[in-house]
Amino acid sequence: MLKNPESLLLYAVTDRHWLNGRTLYEQVEDALKGGATFIQLREKNMCYDNFLNEAKEIKKLCARCHVPFVIDDDVDLALEVEADGVHVGQSDMEAGKVREKIGKDRILGVSAETVEEAIKAEQNGADYLGVGAVFPTGSKDDAIPVSHETLKAICDAVKIPVIAIGGITRDNVIELKGTGIVGIAVISAIFAKPDIQAATEDLKRQTIKALSV
Repeated sequence: MLKNPESLLLYAVTDRHWLNGRTLYEQVEDALKGGATFIQLREKNMCYDNFLNEAKEIKKLCARCHVPFVIDDDVDLALEVEADGVHVGQSDMEAGKVREKIGKDRILGVSAETVEEAIKAEQNGADYLGVGAVFPTGSKDDAIPVSHETLKAICDAVKIPVIAIGGITRDNVIELKGTGIVGIAVISAIFAKPDIQAATEDLKRQTIKALSV
């Protein structure tokens, strides 16, 4: 259950590609200091035990900052660490089955690229939708382009909050104005920057400006 849709304003998705000798914990801490409002832990190639330990530590960090913390894809691990929730894509476990497994109290985010996928995800218990890629992105090789018209149509078609993802930067976020989204999800726009805290602060300012009426 997503208690506060405003927490989706600046949704940071982790990626250890840009660690450069630092730990993921340190990078997430910097993003939180900069004002990230939601954290998704995304690991594609880490063994279960290391992923579990990392998730436990970052969960504690997010809890201290009162920021929601979800796991990408791995429903079992999300339950084991008692994360706030889980985010799944269209090729992962079906949203309805995820909702049955995690119960009604945890957050369920679902990726969508079409109005049909969005409506189905809402019907199956999603709390929010991540829609994209709204701009070209190098973070996800299989990302499907989603036009801003489709993004707006999705926002109009569902009652749950929608965030945009994919290639969003501090310079192009303004182009999403008027689509109906409540926030943005980013990876490199935060974690690829040499000063993560400053980049997060700046991106948050630009996002607020873009989403203001």
